[in-house]
Amino acid sequence: MPAENPNTLQDILKAIQDKKLPPVHLWNPDFCGDIEMRIGRDGTWFYMGTPIGRKAMVKLFSTVLRLDDDGKYYLVTPVEKLGIKVDDAPFLAVEMVREGSGATQVLSFRTQTDDWVVADKTHPIRFSFNVKTNEPSPYILVRDNLEALINRPLFYDLVALAEHKKIGDKTVLEITSQGEVFRIGEL
Repeated sequence: MPAENPNTLQDILKAIQDKKLPPVHLWNPDFCGDIEMRIGRDGTWFYMGTPIGRKAMVKLFSTVLRLDDDGKYYLVTPVEKLGIKVDDAPFLAVEMVREGSGATQVLSFRTQTDDWVVADKTHPIRFSFNVKTNEPSPYILVRDNLEALINRPLFYDLVALAEHKKIGDKTVLEITSQGEVFRIGEL
């Protein structure tokens, strides 16, 4: 059994492998309406405007969360489909573990719900920039088109680990994990 807080790549991969999630992608119940539940940009879950204080409850809800083709988020069970609001991304990456360096570097992220994800081809890191302020928002795909916003301190860690690469007359900043290169942006 992996450590409670995995800190090696083997521990993280074991935690990911051992995680069993409900098959929400197979469930197609009737839509029952929206409920007054919201996930804030900081990863806080709210019910009727009040933060949900029980982490176990938040973790349970996160296992039945789904983003459908209509661009809306739902909590789904075999018999119910309830709409919820998500301010940005449903997860927040709050911890990063780095193993190796350069082309062999592996970056793993833990979300506020204790899900672990390794940045790779199937779990890419992407960067979005606010059109007005040019402020970056980095994301990693956690599962089934559900992303985690990478918190600001981890973003700074990514930038510190990034490499400058000259492409023509431009210089770009890139980060590597599992042999995949993710472009942060141009300098």
